[in-house]
Amino acid sequence: MGEVILKVENLEAHYGKIAALKGISFEVASDQIVTLLGSNGAGKSTTLKTVSGLMRASAGKITFLGEDITKLPPHEIVRRGIIHLPEGRRIFKDLTVTENLELGSFILKDDAERKRRINSVFERFPRLGERQKQLGGTLSGGEQQMLAIGRGLMAKPKLLLMDEPSMGIAPLIVKDISIIIRKLHAEGTPILLVEQNSKMALGLADYGYVLDTGSIALQGKGSDLKNDENVTKAYLGAAKK
Repeated sequence: MGEVILKVENLEAHYGKIAALKGISFEVASDQIVTLLGSNGAGKSTTLKTVSGLMRASAGKITFLGEDITKLPPHEIVRRGIIHLPEGRRIFKDLTVTENLELGSFILKDDAERKRRINSVFERFPRLGERQKQLGGTLSGGEQQMLAIGRGLMAKPKLLLMDEPSMGIAPLIVKDISIIIRKLHAEGTPILLVEQNSKMALGLADYGYVLDTGSIALQGKGSDLKNDENVTKAYLGAAKK
């Protein structure tokens, strides 16, 4: 295992008086895909939002590359290299593909570098290159997900947080998204992945944590969790084996 780049210790988060996270701890290393699994309401998305600063931790500590980022605002966390791809893609539907990508590089001052990065996204996703002047809202679900990933890559992430990348996408395209995630990882991008599709997630992940109502119920190598039928039935739903 590589160097631990993200360390989450005893993290708590609340929605009003409701505890969404109840003291969870986990790590992501520089060479890993780590997945967070669990049913709806388990605390998966809340974990990503708290790491990226979109939600304030009630207690606990988040350390990234040796720095305590627990109380940093979201734009400062982006500057540190943590890029959050939210659930539902959240692209700007009234802007073109190129304009969406430009917004992903808001911390960049160098226009020539911005153009290089846009061209790099188009090389990675030729379909986006073909549709660069189209409005984001006219793209298919799979193309919108590619645009969301491309927009995240514009900031050269040191850690990518991905929330439900397969949601609302046709099964054939889910396979494409899996290939994209695997390739990003192979190129050196560590990923913290939240997925309802446990079969897909555990097929990708080096290590997994199963959340149950705000606590970590189970953890282990992705391959071990994937092959444990009791885990699947108890925490992930028999239909998602």
